[in-house]
Amino acid sequence: MTLANQSQIRNVKLLNSEKSVKRDRDMEYLMELKTESLLFPYYTEAGLNGLLNTRMADMPLHDGWDNPLCQIRGTFTGHWLSAAARLYQETGDMQLKTKADYIVQEIGKCQERNGNGWAFPIPEKYLYGLRRGLHFWAPQYVCHKVMMGLLDMYLYADNERALEIVKGCAEWFYAFSQDIDRETMSNMMDMEETGGIMELWADLYQITGDQKHLELMRRYERPRLTEPVLRGEDVLTNMHANTTIPEIHGCARAYEVTGEERYRKIVENYWDLAVTRRGTFATGGQTDGEVWTGMQKQASRLSALNQEHCTVYNMIRLADYLFRWTSDAKYLDYIERNIENGLMAQGFWKAEHRNMAEDHLLPSEGVLSYFLPLAAGSRKNWGTRTQDFWCCHCTLVQANAKYREFVFYQSLDGLIIGQFIPAVLQTDLKGIPVEIRQEEADQGGSYMKINETANHQEEKPDHKEMQYQITAKEPVSFRIRIRMPWWLKGEMEISVNGEKTEYQKENGFAVIEREWYQDEIRVKLPKGITCYPLADEKNTVAFLDGPVVLAGLVAEERRLYGDIGHPETMIKPHHERQWSEWTSMYRTVNQMRGFYFKPIKDIGNQEYTVYFPVEKRENGERV
Repeated sequence: MTLANQSQIRNVKLLNSEKSVKRDRDMEYLMELKTESLLFPYYTEAGLNGLLNTRMADMPLHDGWDNPLCQIRGTFTGHWLSAAARLYQETGDMQLKTKADYIVQEIGKCQERNGNGWAFPIPEKYLYGLRRGLHFWAPQYVCHKVMMGLLDMYLYADNERALEIVKGCAEWFYAFSQDIDRETMSNMMDMEETGGIMELWADLYQITGDQKHLELMRRYERPRLTEPVLRGEDVLTNMHANTTIPEIHGCARAYEVTGEERYRKIVENYWDLAVTRRGTFATGGQTDGEVWTGMQKQASRLSALNQEHCTVYNMIRLADYLFRWTSDAKYLDYIERNIENGLMAQGFWKAEHRNMAEDHLLPSEGVLSYFLPLAAGSRKNWGTRTQDFWCCHCTLVQANAKYREFVFYQSLDGLIIGQFIPAVLQTDLKGIPVEIRQEEADQGGSYMKINETANHQEEKPDHKEMQYQITAKEPVSFRIRIRMPWWLKGEMEISVNGEKTEYQKENGFAVIEREWYQDEIRVKLPKGITCYPLADEKNTVAFLDGPVVLAGLVAEERRLYGDIGHPETMIKPHHERQWSEWTSMYRTVNQMRGFYFKPIKDIGNQEYTVYFPVEKRENGERV
């Protein structure tokens, strides 16, 4: 069964939380970047720089991978459009839409000036040269990102002109690839990334029904990857990860638009090779130096170059495809860990003004950490706002516009709660309008007045608590499935309108079926500390608080003494209460030298260590 979350995206809005804070920083960043800077390479290629009102000497040109001399210049603009379209659709911000519509309009002018469907910020000769076996840096990747942004402007911002531009681009690509034999096309794909261009053609085919677009989808499959994956062969070890993941997105979308089982099998086998059999770091991510590690081989791959942001983002998208096909909660667990310890840890960090633990001689905010270092004594390397524009800057703006897309899923018989992110959904169930609000229950209570919540909770709660408000126009029966996350430390407790309610367990979900009208659900999810070992070094572990990785604030590896099966023998809460909130700080216990832990997603400039060798002790004695 394919779940219909894609149709629900337009009906979901984030509520206040740390995710909405990141979304808002994303939107601020999109608005901050200058329109003329985003359009400069497009004007240059079309010979339209005379349209700019700014003198060349005063032009705020981007540097890094968006520098006018870089061979992948203009790529970021496609991602900018994709993020802007989604954020406009969620927030209704007309300033953002006006800016995005103008960029689409100007790209359209460039396409008209080029005269043959070409609408890209790089020369056509890059692709013709690639066909001849010459090296150019990822021109088809650039083209994909531009068309992706334009298509999202059509899908989420109702910009019809954007669709027409993409159709013109498709005509160019159809003519270009018409007489390329399979061997040459495969060689081109081996030389440089093509991004998710196969997925783009599938998306376009679903919109237009044009057989040319279906043919482009088939031409842009990469058999040298998909055929061995279809056979279950490990061709991923030490292979560049983010080249292949978007190509598998193409197969996933091809399955959805054609129904051909071969495509689905490729996707499922890829997941088995990349995740199930390979294993992940405690963060949920993978890779070292942008390549997949060996199968269950991680101990020697901890470095400053772990977990590329693009890989995290694209694997989350792959997990979303698979969940919608299977309804298996393990994919949602994977998404959660990668959101909490990837997207939240690597983008739009800003120090709290009251956080005295940060080094105030260093910058107080960071846009993007390309990698998430996991070696002992690591420090995040934050990119700048306009001087880098790495590939991960691109996925950064998209990722922080998409949190709402993983919260709710709709099935034939009801709703699924995928992530515990505060959000509201307005939809129809069995023809009846229904709204569901998901929020975190207040477990803190005010520190300024006497109240039961604060006074009766002396210690940090040992559970996460969510509350749901369901409002239907008239009574309607349906099922609600609430994910039972992997990190539960006991039985979930669910109450409906204040009364404890029994629930069924089904495929990783707590299921309640009843008639709903105006009802409140409260869910307690017991949680605690879990030790997560390296696959090939079982006595070296990371600590997780629920799904959140804790990093030790030490600049070197430290041996800890305790019992991996009982993390409380090694760490306990520290500074657990700050004003009206419970914190996520911890400290070591029973160790020769103590130190502190905090969530890796909250770390900005501090040095940290994630993995610690543990030597077992019983009754104070080493074993």
